[in-house]
Amino acid sequence: MKVGIVGTGMVGSAAGYAIALQGGASELVLVDHNAALAVAQAEDIAHAVPFAGGCRVNAGSYAALAGAGVVILAAGVAQKPGESRLSLLARNADIFTQVIEQVRRHAPEAILLVASNPVDIMTQVAQKAAGLPPHRVIGSGTILDTARLRWLIAQHLGVASQSVHAYVLGEHGDSEVLCWSSARVGSEALSSAAAQLDVPLTDQVRETIDTGVRRAAYKIIAGKGATWFGIGAGLSRIVRAISDDQRAVLTTSIQMGDVMGVEDVALSLPRVIGAEGAVATLMPELDPSETRAMERSAQVLKETAQGLW
Repeated sequence: MKVGIVGTGMVGSAAGYAIALQGGASELVLVDHNAALAVAQAEDIAHAVPFAGGCRVNAGSYAALAGAGVVILAAGVAQKPGESRLSLLARNADIFTQVIEQVRRHAPEAILLVASNPVDIMTQVAQKAAGLPPHRVIGSGTILDTARLRWLIAQHLGVASQSVHAYVLGEHGDSEVLCWSSARVGSEALSSAAAQLDVPLTDQVRETIDTGVRRAAYKIIAGKGATWFGIGAGLSRIVRAISDDQRAVLTTSIQMGDVMGVEDVALSLPRVIGAEGAVATLMPELDPSETRAMERSAQVLKETAQGLW
């Protein structure tokens, strides 16, 4: 499958690198308003391909996206140190609308995969601007937050992160919801697994993990200016689910008519991702506190997006 990436900064290039090395595409096309940057990133990624697979990597204009099955939207201005994702909204919405017009003109059949922050609202912007059904405009959402949660739980338990099944839902941002009640390790409930492994999951441990998930981006941004490796791998994972029609369950964001009693909002829930996009949503069972937190997260996003339309 041909994959396009618009915006070849750190996130776009990291996604391209991961896709090329993991075999998520047969062809990769990079597009950027800075054509020289797109060319440089494409050549750098292409030079890694002989060590991995057979992906063709090129840079080009929007016209080069013709025939793409997925286009990743990673354009926009970067998050500043200490700046919340939601505060990026006004700075990125105008840029996004212009980009989507060009993408739709040259790759009308492509599924759009949104990476730019604030990703949930940018997913709404993209869906409305593109005029596509919601299941064909997918935000990366909390796929990275979910990975962070699983990694931190695994670190505490001393197990492989791939054996931890836990989800972060709602906004990709400060109001996100860590679903402790449904978390499992292998076949065991998290609390049971922690007890059996003799590493109790105390309230203090949960608080430390919660902070580690919520503040991860701020910590990384303070240290090196932006995050890119984790989200690059997450975008690659979504692309592989689409290209191979895997119907993988991933926490991604799409526009929804109603969620938790809040209308017209995009946020993350477990989605079944396949060749047609987000083909189904799995609504998890939440405990009362998680339900209230999800309602609050949905309302935060709703209120923030209201000024756009």
